[in-house]
Amino acid sequence: MADAAYNDKYPSLMIAHDALEGLQNSMDKYPLWDATVKANIKEISDVIKDSIEVPIPKDMAGGYTHTRHKNNYLNAQKAAVLYQITQEEPYAIYVRDMLLEYAKIYKDLPLHPEPRSYARGKLFWQCLNDANWLVYMSQAYDAIHSYLTPQEISILEKHLFVPMADFLSLETPQFFNRIHNHSTWGNVAVGMIGLAMDNQELIDRALYGMEIDSTTIGQKDNDGGFIRTADQKAGFLANLEEPFSPDGYYTEGPYYQRYAMYPFLVFAQGLQNKRPDLKIFEYKDSVLLKAVDALLQLTDSDGDFFPINDGQKGMSYYSRELVSAVNIAYYYGSRNPSLVDLAIKQGQVQLDQTGLAVAQAAANGNVKPFEKRSLMLRDGSQGDEGGLAVIRSDRQDLELLFKFTGQGLSHGHYDKLSYSLYQDGHEVIPDYGLARFVNVEQKNGGGYLKENKTWAKQTVAHNTLVQDEKSHFDGDYETGAAHHSQLEFYDFAFAKAKIVQATEQNAYPGTSMNRTIAMLQVPGVDHDVVVDILKINSNESHQYDLPLYYQGQILQVNQKVKKGNELKPLGTQNGYQHLWKSGVATANSDNTTLNWLDAYKRFYTATMATSQGDQLIFVDLGANDPFNNLKTQPGVIQRKSTTKEAVFAMAIEAHGSYDPVSELSSGAYGSLSNLEIVSSNEDYIGLVLTTKKGIMQMLIVTLRDHEKDTDHDMTINNKNYKWTGPYWYGQIN
Repeated sequence: MADAAYNDKYPSLMIAHDALEGLQNSMDKYPLWDATVKANIKEISDVIKDSIEVPIPKDMAGGYTHTRHKNNYLNAQKAAVLYQITQEEPYAIYVRDMLLEYAKIYKDLPLHPEPRSYARGKLFWQCLNDANWLVYMSQAYDAIHSYLTPQEISILEKHLFVPMADFLSLETPQFFNRIHNHSTWGNVAVGMIGLAMDNQELIDRALYGMEIDSTTIGQKDNDGGFIRTADQKAGFLANLEEPFSPDGYYTEGPYYQRYAMYPFLVFAQGLQNKRPDLKIFEYKDSVLLKAVDALLQLTDSDGDFFPINDGQKGMSYYSRELVSAVNIAYYYGSRNPSLVDLAIKQGQVQLDQTGLAVAQAAANGNVKPFEKRSLMLRDGSQGDEGGLAVIRSDRQDLELLFKFTGQGLSHGHYDKLSYSLYQDGHEVIPDYGLARFVNVEQKNGGGYLKENKTWAKQTVAHNTLVQDEKSHFDGDYETGAAHHSQLEFYDFAFAKAKIVQATEQNAYPGTSMNRTIAMLQVPGVDHDVVVDILKINSNESHQYDLPLYYQGQILQVNQKVKKGNELKPLGTQNGYQHLWKSGVATANSDNTTLNWLDAYKRFYTATMATSQGDQLIFVDLGANDPFNNLKTQPGVIQRKSTTKEAVFAMAIEAHGSYDPVSELSSGAYGSLSNLEIVSSNEDYIGLVLTTKKGIMQMLIVTLRDHEKDTDHDMTINNKNYKWTGPYWYGQIN
């Protein structure tokens, strides 16, 4: 063991040196802390009984060597923290011996044998995972540093840490010098080990990026990004500046924001401990702390993140990244007691001073329920590249997500003005998310499936407009990245009408789309009604498709549906090749209703304003899918053919329930009898909802002059309406 005086400034990254005594004397005082420490002791005590294994890498995600190296860094980080808290030597020995084993092999390791990544790693198939390893192992190294001899420190830094930091940066600039969650991990890996070694060169490289050889300037990688040019910013601060909006929204979406928040926050904590002069938690108006709140708000009532863009369903704020985020945001923020409520739900804390502070607050009753709210999150580094709206009902557990963002870097989808709907934490109108089975080896080694490009990213996979069976921006990343949708107005202040409107001018050249989404309270109806109005104007005639994907079993359709005896794909490309055409109806009335029952025994009704000749195409996902990579998903597509202008209008109701035990249903039918577009011009759209009790409610939305103080005056059906602001909603009989 090293002389304690040799390294008396350690630990210094996650565990602040001056907080160490408090951590060591905290047992049997705070239940949440005790439970976490004991659970980790039980887990790691079993782990360190086994021999250390550092296999030569060969597998992709989900394979044995991949999983072994991943478990090694997770276990080492936990063991090292337990060493500092308990001062029990076996934990330090385990981490030391593991790191020395890696030091024996690392410098001689070739690139990983799997060549599929744009930036191959050494321990893993991609540099991203190598960076994960180094972020966690930096913490482990810092926490046992005082246990190591000078000779052991020299070996680890010379043969493992410096070579790995150089490999992740100098040797793979296409990975390191980017604006992307991958680069964030790379920057933080280099920065964390730099902090642990007091290596200022590595710290600066991490913070500011690196100068690059002129031969690589502008070189494109295979993941939708570019090496930064000489006059562009790179590094941790640039990755903190560009992808985050002033509201804390991360342009890649909540799934990857969750993934990136861990390196963002742990490096920020390390910098706060060792470089407080940077005031990193105040950077960009405290955007990191705002980002935690934004991310927590982008979850359904079960805590699952809304799966927009490349997002895997089921990822939630119970993940280890969000345990860390909640604790760090509480400690370095305003000590918000609602974060303590979330930590209690998570059932664990981070084993450092941030987690101890949360556990102390929980034990002292400094807790306030965490509340979800309707909110608007701007996209873009300056907040001027569209955004994301979340509308939450005041009387039902109903949540609607409306997406009108920028492209979202390489993980973005071609789904301008799309929406999804949730009730009680379950999907009602779903977004498909990504086509990938993360860390499931049988499915492409856990990597992205080709169907992510052929289906999940394509416009028809989402609940938004498709023109001429082509995806937005023709599915071209560079074109999509150059444009964003535009927020026109929103108002969430009133329970009776929460409303948002956005436009998209560039998805299809010569075509503009305006979409209004509202959650309305209708007199005499005990549930909210979601209203969707989509107006299209184009220079030329086109075919317009508007998909509606749902979950469950259709009960009734008020149109005659023709079913064929043979399934055929709906089209040949842009996602249409993956849809089985299971039935067709031609609208013969002004309204089409679709009534269904979902797996959670809830009833739903969609009422569509249809025109004579509109087609309703019933589809099921799964065509041209020989390896069963696509998940089951039914839907119906409303099609309008050969027209320059069109208006789609729909009302969706969540109502009633079915009890399979009593075999009784209640509220099985929707409350609306009619949905009518009563006015549509270049300035306004008027929509009337009529209930089965005869109550008529009108919603008028402006298409221009959206200011709150603008006066409006129009006549509909010989009746004059005057109001101030971007919409009018009220009873008309």
